[in-house]
Amino acid sequence: MATYVRLPMATSMPTSSSSSQLPGRRNLRTFCAMNARNQAKIPMPPLNPKDPFLSKLASVAASSPETLLNRPVNSELPPYMDIFESPRLMATPAQVERSVSYNEHRPRKPPPDLPSLLLHGRIVYVGMPLVPAVTELVVAELMYLQYMDPKEPIFIYINSTGTTRDDGETVGMETEGFAIYDAMMQLQNEIHTVAVGAAIGQACLLLAAGSKGKRFMMPHAKAMIQQPRVPSSGLMPASDVLIRAQEVITNRDTLVKLLAKHTGNSVETVASAMRRPYYMDSTRAKEFGVIDRILWRGQEKVMSDVATPEEWDKGSGIKVVDGF
Repeated sequence: MATYVRLPMATSMPTSSSSSQLPGRRNLRTFCAMNARNQAKIPMPPLNPKDPFLSKLASVAASSPETLLNRPVNSELPPYMDIFESPRLMATPAQVERSVSYNEHRPRKPPPDLPSLLLHGRIVYVGMPLVPAVTELVVAELMYLQYMDPKEPIFIYINSTGTTRDDGETVGMETEGFAIYDAMMQLQNEIHTVAVGAAIGQACLLLAAGSKGKRFMMPHAKAMIQQPRVPSSGLMPASDVLIRAQEVITNRDTLVKLLAKHTGNSVETVASAMRRPYYMDSTRAKEFGVIDRILWRGQEKVMSDVATPEEWDKGSGIKVVDGF
């Protein structure tokens, strides 16, 4: 803001040469009055008392006006900035607060990791094979969500190959899947399970272990049940290999019983399907009892537009006879 500073100026008095042009005391009084009127017409904006620069400048002009009149010729500082002991034009960039209009969506602190963001929405995402690190994280999240609110539902999204990889190699023990299953059974919350991608082996058991009526599957997801596999035992003695084989058979029987319990099928039906890898798309998984509904956008509107059986009979000309 441009500001004018009034400085005390010496009034030019007429010399002997100009005294002839202003004869008498009356003409001198008239000259002074005209000079005062001309100075009154100069606009003088008000001085902001809160402005440190203008306050300092005004105080210097009042105390020692020669400091402002005798300016240095080749000064490297901006005008009138040399009167300050330590001139500062503005604060450092770190001290300047960014405006909200600069980026109102910019976070003020680093965002948390992805599991924490999903956990805020009560979502537990199982997106890796069931290795000990995954089991530890999933069980801890389930316990935390129940501690925060034992009445709100918990959503488990599953995209896992279970305790094996895609090529069938064992990466974890069967107890990893059983640990998550037992944690789910101990919860008081309603559990919604959703299959996105694949739910294979133990992951298929977790999908089927959701609350009745709350087990979902994406249209192009896959579910598969298979027998547990014996881990690599190349350097083990024959007796130890036999012990491991018996443990795998025990885990297989436990898996068959749990799948039969949650799918509504008999133990013989599940055991017969698990003799070889049994793949199921969303439709077959619903028929087998692994899920309750298939999730796809717009299905509610399509189902609401479907005519009732009575309307179909009426439209086709079929008459319903009373008594039959």
